[in-house]
Amino acid sequence: MKMEDLKNLVKNIIEKATALKNKHIDDKNTPVNYACIFSQSKEEYDELVEASRKIGKVIQETPTGLLFHIEPLETVSGVLKLLKIRIPDTTRPERGDADFTISNFPEFEKKYLSKSGFKILRKPDFYMVELMDSDFDVRAYFSNPPLDRQLNI
Repeated sequence: MKMEDLKNLVKNIIEKATALKNKHIDDKNTPVNYACIFSQSKEEYDELVEASRKIGKVIQETPTGLLFHIEPLETVSGVLKLLKIRIPDTTRPERGDADFTISNFPEFEKKYLSKSGFKILRKPDFYMVELMDSDFDVRAYFSNPPLDRQLNI
């Protein structure tokens, strides 16, 4: 996979996730701080990782894939610096996800958690709200604290 193809794929995922987010929440100006490509095969995973190494370096190895700190990439929702390539996972048939930064998380939770498509996911050091909608082949997430802050990037 060429570097340009990778960048276009990432921009496309963020564009779709932004549309998903904007369909369901009022604040249209939430910036992206992280994106993930869901690889659909071992071959695609290897290709995506190889292409990602050309635009960034691995900063975290997780059980679900590699996280890269990439050269700043302009997207419809701001500059992206964090990209994860997820290993193939049958629970992730979508193309990917984008994570958006929310300025007032308690208010956001109060307003949206009871609405359709929103679900809270608790992790050891943080928690996130997942947004899914069958009209979209991407997911949107809202993490508290956001990943860039967790990693001091």
